[in-house]
Amino acid sequence: MTRSVLTVVLLAGFACFTTAAFAKGDPAQGKFEVYSCHGCHGIPGYMTMYPEYHVPKIAGQNEQYIIDALNEYKSGDRKFATMHAQANSLTEQQIENIAAYLSSLAPKQKQ
Repeated sequence: MTRSVLTVVLLAGFACFTTAAFAKGDPAQGKFEVYSCHGCHGIPGYMTMYPEYHVPKIAGQNEQYIIDALNEYKSGDRKFATMHAQANSLTEQQIENIAAYLSSLAPKQKQ
């Protein structure tokens, strides 16, 4: 009895882990949710609205990097007030959607 309960608990835990580990964002939804990023990051491609200030290129960036960065801004591990406010307003699913969309774009090449 104890062994079967332990097996069920372990399998349930594994199912939760694998579902979370392989959760994917929806790029189509991310295209709408990335709207507030346009002002500074100028997506699609890359054309910042503030050429005198270095704003990172995020179009074509690695999906996991975007997820990590937004979560670090959200938690305060990365410091930038504007990004903290933006990231803090997002759910985890929205972060994954945005990352999926941004990583699907080809970065604009310098001419």
